[in-house]
Amino acid sequence: MRRMTPLDAAWLTVDSRDTPMHVATLAILSKPKNAAPSYLQDLVDEFQGARSFVPPWNLRIRQSALKNVLPVVEEIHDIDMEYHVRHSALPKPGGERELGVLVSRLHAHQLDLSRPLWECHIIEGLENDRFAIYIKMHHALVDGVAGVRIMQRSFSESSRERNMGPPWTRRAATEPKREHQADAALSPTGWASAALTSTRSKARSAAGLGKTVAHMISAAGNRENALTSPYDSPKSVLNKRISPPRRFGTQQYELERLKKICQAANVTLNDVVLCICGAALRRFLLESNALPDKPLTAGIPVSVRPAGDMQVGTAISFILSTLGTDIADPLLRLQAIHASTSKAKNELQALTRKQIDGYTLMLMGPFIGSLVTGLGGRTRPVFNITISNVPGPQKPLFFNGARVDGVYPVSLVTHGQALNITCLSYAGKLNFGFTAARDTLPHMQRLSVYTGEALDELETLLLAKAPTKTGTSRRQKAG
Repeated sequence: MRRMTPLDAAWLTVDSRDTPMHVATLAILSKPKNAAPSYLQDLVDEFQGARSFVPPWNLRIRQSALKNVLPVVEEIHDIDMEYHVRHSALPKPGGERELGVLVSRLHAHQLDLSRPLWECHIIEGLENDRFAIYIKMHHALVDGVAGVRIMQRSFSESSRERNMGPPWTRRAATEPKREHQADAALSPTGWASAALTSTRSKARSAAGLGKTVAHMISAAGNRENALTSPYDSPKSVLNKRISPPRRFGTQQYELERLKKICQAANVTLNDVVLCICGAALRRFLLESNALPDKPLTAGIPVSVRPAGDMQVGTAISFILSTLGTDIADPLLRLQAIHASTSKAKNELQALTRKQIDGYTLMLMGPFIGSLVTGLGGRTRPVFNITISNVPGPQKPLFFNGARVDGVYPVSLVTHGQALNITCLSYAGKLNFGFTAARDTLPHMQRLSVYTGEALDELETLLLAKAPTKTGTSRRQKAG
């Protein structure tokens, strides 16, 4: 049993019908050659029949003695697997549009907080003898990097490996150190002691953090400085209230295409991702006469998880960047974004780990507070949109001989943040997942098309040749 961190507990606090706080991965697989007709039903039976579990799959939230204040996580071993593992089938023709519609519907529903915080859906009927596995898990248990590590240990790099158990039975090579503080975690005295220790620890670095944050705010206020400041974002249609229905879309590019642009422009992969997203958003908002005069800003999650750390929970901070949506020229937009991200990364790297934790709470505290108080989507946003780029496995993966053709991230949206764009690299490709509140952003699926055309434009300008579209990008229709 272990105590949740304040940031992890915050994801539980703001979980609601309108804003369920789970993230997911959608893996598309090709069946092994000569697979039996009962292949998928056998897979469902195997997944539901598991009786051995490893964290985070067997973790359940247990409220503390102080109701709604830093709950604890406990391991359980009696799990209703028929509830957690579901079997679905796509209507014919079983194309990418039909898959997107189903995933949008599945992602809209809250997880049951009285059970282990995950669901697995095995989806059959995808064209070309393929199937999909959609797994969602509460953000209180995983962030993007932790989710990728769980995915990697769930699959194999060998197409010949068989007898692989379900993901919830596969233990990490190095188990994280466990906290054994059950009695203290459940007693008010234990809570008070922990809070005092935490306060003293934070106080020792507060002076340095305060100076750094003051410097960051002062620098951001200087128009000649590229640093983007929290709350220096325009109000936009992206930052309104949302309702439960979701829409999900995907896009896939060859990583080599983006890397050539990075080399030609002397920028990072993240810069190129932000640039094509900024271009797509500029065009999307111009079409509805809703483009703000000030540039939209992006909150970019940055992992602070040490190498080899397999602990559950989140370990992220944020940097902020302009998206250059006020700039029509693609190359000037890319330059502005590169300057903004470079400055933000330098400022964050100057902080110690404890200062980063404090900075993250200072940045995200008002955001979480706005959701708790009902002000989310009614006040000026901390930033306009979250755009994340998570590094994934670069070798093809398999599950009992079934090849993983693609893995797409499905993220969360909230009041005041109606759109999320998350990228995941896999086997030489960069896979985009666009998650949006359907009613707030109708026609969101256009963004996946516009990012592809923005990439083509950058390629033409920087590489002085026409883009090669055939076989270099693959768009999946949104649901």
